[in-house]
Amino acid sequence: MALIQYLTQIEFADGARTQLPAHCQRVGITRPLIVTDAGVRAAGVLQQVTDALGALPHAVYDGTPSNPTEASVRAATEVYRREKCDGLIAVGGGSAIDCAKGVAIAATHDGPLTTYATIEGGSPRITEKAAPLIAVPTTAGTGSEVARGAIVIVHDGRKLGFHSWHLMPRAAICDPELTLGLPPKLTAATGMDAIAHCMETFMSAAFNPPADGIALEGLRRGWAWIERATHEGANREARLNMMAASMHGAMAFQKGLGCVHSLSHSLGGVDPRLHHGTLNAVFLPAVIRFNAGHESLQQRDTIARMAQAMGLPAGADVAQAVHELTGRLGLPTGLAQMGVQASQFDAVIAHALKDHCHQTNPRMASPEDYRAMLEASM
Repeated sequence: MALIQYLTQIEFADGARTQLPAHCQRVGITRPLIVTDAGVRAAGVLQQVTDALGALPHAVYDGTPSNPTEASVRAATEVYRREKCDGLIAVGGGSAIDCAKGVAIAATHDGPLTTYATIEGGSPRITEKAAPLIAVPTTAGTGSEVARGAIVIVHDGRKLGFHSWHLMPRAAICDPELTLGLPPKLTAATGMDAIAHCMETFMSAAFNPPADGIALEGLRRGWAWIERATHEGANREARLNMMAASMHGAMAFQKGLGCVHSLSHSLGGVDPRLHHGTLNAVFLPAVIRFNAGHESLQQRDTIARMAQAMGLPAGADVAQAVHELTGRLGLPTGLAQMGVQASQFDAVIAHALKDHCHQTNPRMASPEDYRAMLEASM
């Protein structure tokens, strides 16, 4: 039996941020805490959002790190309580949105954040008391604005997932104009995150035909437009299509991800300086090759159907095409370029085996398999 559920409202258009006051009113938020980061503020994007809010009183927390931590969640929660906020507006990439989801839990639920982590059996402990959230993405990558999950590095150093329908943003304000100033490297890295979501979801063996269709369309858009979005940052059509690809990836990954994400979550916890989307781009070729021979992928012509969506010729090496695209985008194509050491592999493998994405890869990976994928990605 498959549970297939898509539940949030999405405003998708240039200028969609002007709808923020109406959605706050609909949700019942009268004094939001805006959760963002210093880069969004410095780029002037936060100002565009606060201008759209007009006279609605609000507070701001702009201390979200590049990989959200329990410490940042707690710091934002203090502001939420001190300013007597009654809801959240996340403005930023996946880090800010995931940090805000952590605040939605911490501001309304007692105990350590790990109590609510998915692998700790915590999902049922997240209740309808979670603070209401509206998400305004400023990158086109994670799709967290339409997802029920968040990834946070907790106090013990693990990078854990938190999943509940109560964390689904009540509205997603997808305004491609807010991504026009995104630097090329960040455009590329977040765009590869979206492409990884679409490809991993489509490879997953779980039964969810709507997710498969959404993933393939997201892959088609992402593959066709990522280079133009990266190299022509003012190209509005490219920005719109990349934000759509990001949204598609997260709508689809309710089906499940796989070894790309179990590895990137784990390595990102070992070294929080590493960018999640870049790690996904580097791991994707090795995981595609690992999965390619699995019976379920052969039965569904999975690799061939992805190649078709990517506009590649029949029989093309999809893994190699991903590797080459990553290089053309100016991103690292190997872990060594990112400063990763083989001495870190044992810790990465141990955490990957426990990650929530490990179980939904179409081919179950052993410790030896993970080591081979790490070595192939160096």
